[in-house]
Formats: sequence, C-alpha cells, structure tokens
Amino acid sequence: MNLLENMTAAITEGIKISVNTEYQPEYSNPFNLHYVFAYKILIENNSEHTVQLLRRKWFIYDSDGSIREVEGEGVVGQQPILEPGEVHQYVSGCNLKSSMGKMKGFYTMERTMDSKTFNVTIPEFTLIPPFKLN
Repeated sequence: MNLLENMTAAITEGIKISVNTEYQPEYSNPFNLHYVFAYKILIENNSEHTVQLLRRKWFIYDSDGSIREVEGEGVVGQQPILEPGEVHQYVSGCNLKSSMGKMKGFYTMERTMDSKTFNVTIPEFTLIPPFKLN
C-alpha cells in the first residue's frame, strides 16, 4: 500500500496511534458520489503494561455535512494483546459521499494486570483525494 506522507499520530497513556491514508481511485466512482479511502493504523505499546484492544469508536465527517458513528469490538475482527514494546498494525477503509472528509475516534483498551480500562485517542485525520490538492 502506497500511503501518502500525511501521517498523524497521538499518544495516550503510552499507547501511540499513527495513521496514514490513501485515496482508492479504483474503488471510487465520483460521478455516483462514492469516494473510497484506505487507512493504515499503527498501534505501538510504549507503556510498561500489557494491554488489550477491546473496542473501537469512530466519528466519520463527510464534507456534505453528514456525520457517522461506527463502533464495535476490536479492529478488523481482532482484539490484539500488546506486550510493552510491541506493535500491531492493520488496514481498513472508509467511503464518503463527497470528495473530502475526516475521521477521528478512540480505542478502549484494558491493562491485563489489573483490568483497568482506558480510552486511547485516534488522532483526527483527513480523507482527501490527491486531485483535490492540485
């Protein structure tokens, strides 16, 4: 996956979330108001604790004014456990009805040693096809 160089990142309680995005022209159809984007998430456990990703919640903003909320267990069918120093990455996608938008959200994580749950910020990132940047 050739991702654009517009990576964003955030750190919450030692968990670093990095995001890269890429417009998917082969799956998009602008004439039918269908724009598809892929995003790659890198989750780095820089804390001293083993953690498990339990849930996700996304806020998807389309420039047509609509806002969608998506939530559920895990990410792409997994609830990864990360030891200190470990990294988990995955690729997923989003479709918009307009050519520009943004996403943000959070993961609910649990420390395995004491079952403490906490939310980890997924930094806000934009979804813009390259032809809009010219």
